[in-house]
Amino acid sequence: MTFISANDAERISAAITKAERNTAGEIVAVVADQSSRYQHVPFMWAALLALIIPWPLIHFTWMKVQWIFLIQLLVFLALLALAWHPKIRMSLVPKTILKANTRRRAAEQFLAQNLHTTTGRTGVLIFVSVAEKRVEIIADSGIDARVEKGTWQKIVDEFTAEITAGRPVEGFERAIARIGELLAQHFPPGAVDPNELPDHLIVLRT
Repeated sequence: MTFISANDAERISAAITKAERNTAGEIVAVVADQSSRYQHVPFMWAALLALIIPWPLIHFTWMKVQWIFLIQLLVFLALLALAWHPKIRMSLVPKTILKANTRRRAAEQFLAQNLHTTTGRTGVLIFVSVAEKRVEIIADSGIDARVEKGTWQKIVDEFTAEITAGRPVEGFERAIARIGELLAQHFPPGAVDPNELPDHLIVLRT
């Protein structure tokens, strides 16, 4: 994944380790290539546009039905091939669907990485979906109940701005540091403070 190099991953892991030294809470960072393949999208748009093609040909030409059908089929295949390109495919997906899929994948990872099992319910997930260009932060009930409303979204907005500026690692480091501060404020280290979850960056490839 070119979004994050091996050296970048080490920096992110080090940032998590540093942040967790001052808290009993847990931070997990996950990067995914994409939250969905969206393979239905090219078919949907190609079929929709191909359905429109015959009507002007039927009404304004004397073309035989067989030729119209052939043109319709060729248009469908051409549009399908064009829309299959990842960048074009993503551009055809409504933003609401991109957001919903990223949120769903983040929620899946929250459970898959066992963030819901931490002592005191202090787990916080930072999830980045590269293709969708979206960041999600999900905090467990223990820490979420103690943080002012809108705080997580502010961190997400700052992180997203860093990604847009081409500084994803710096965005990760700032987000991790800020989350670490919030966790330290409400859940300082205890006498027994096991590191319940891995500190390394988790990379999901599809």
